[in-house]
Amino acid sequence: MNLVSILDIGDALLPLLKKTQELKDDAQRGVFEDRLKNKSVSMIFNKPSTRTRVSFEVAMVQLGGHAIYLDKSSMQLERGETIKDTALTLSKYVDAILVRSGSHANVVELAKYSRVPVINCLTELEHPCQVLADLYTVRECKGAFNSVKLAYVGDGNNVCHSLLLGSAMAGMSIAVASPKGYEPSTEFLMKAKTIAATTGSDISAVLEPEEAVEGADIIYTDVWVSMGQETEKKKRLRDLRSYQVNAELVKKAGNPLIMHCLPAKRGQEITDEVLESENSIVFKQAENRLHLQKALLC
Repeated sequence: MNLVSILDIGDALLPLLKKTQELKDDAQRGVFEDRLKNKSVSMIFNKPSTRTRVSFEVAMVQLGGHAIYLDKSSMQLERGETIKDTALTLSKYVDAILVRSGSHANVVELAKYSRVPVINCLTELEHPCQVLADLYTVRECKGAFNSVKLAYVGDGNNVCHSLLLGSAMAGMSIAVASPKGYEPSTEFLMKAKTIAATTGSDISAVLEPEEAVEGADIIYTDVWVSMGQETEKKKRLRDLRSYQVNAELVKKAGNPLIMHCLPAKRGQEITDEVLESENSIVFKQAENRLHLQKALLC
C-alpha cells in the first residue's frame, strides 16, 4: 500500500492509531521487538528535514531495520536518471521508499513504477505522516474525534490540506481561517466536505481567525513562509500578520489545546507565550511522529 495522500490510509486509520498506541506503550516500557528485522527503506529527501527524517530513521532502528538517507546530490536523479528507472531500481533493493519532494507529481510517478510501498514525507500539496500523527495526538488527549473542533489559523498549505482530509476521515470538525489568496485548495476543501457528509464532521473555511476559533477545542497553526517560498517572505509576513496565534486569540476560544507541526517561527505565526503554555501539546505532536511512523512501517 502506498501513502501518497492521507486518503490512501482509508479504513486502516483507526487500526493504525491503535497500533501506534501499542508501540508507544511498548517504548515507554523499554520494549522493542525486531518487527522489521532485515528490512530496509530508502529515504529520498530533496528538502530539509528534522522531525520527519530523524523519527523515521529512529523508527527503523527501534523496529530492527535500516534506513538509507539519500539527498538529491547523492543520487543519479540529479544527473538525469528518470523517476521510473529510479523506482524500478530501488524496488530491487529496499522494502519501502520514503520521499520528501517539492513536486507531488514526482511522488505520484514514483509510486506508479515502484514495486514496493511509497510513503509521502511531504510535498507541496500534502503532509500525510504529520497529520496522521496529529490525529493520534488528538485522540490521545481528547479520547475521541466526534466531539472535537479543531481551528486551523494561517496559510492554507500542505499541512492544512492533509488536516482537512484527515479531520473529515476521523469525524472531527475543522474550521480553517486564511486571508484571501492563502485559502486551502478548493479541491481539498470539497473532498473533505464530501467525506464529512458520511462521517458527521463539520468542515468550513472562513476569513476571520476569531470566527474559526469560536468554540474550538484545539487551535493549530503552521509557518507562514514554507520551504520554497522565501522570495515571498515580505508579502506573506504582511498579509498573514493578523493571523498570529497569540494570547488574545486563544482567549476567544476559551481553553483550547495548542498544536503546531514545527518548525515554528516564534513571534510570527505563534507567540512564545502560547507555544510554551500549559495547553501546548506541540512537542507531544513531535514525539508522536516516531510512534505513528513505526506503526505505519509495520
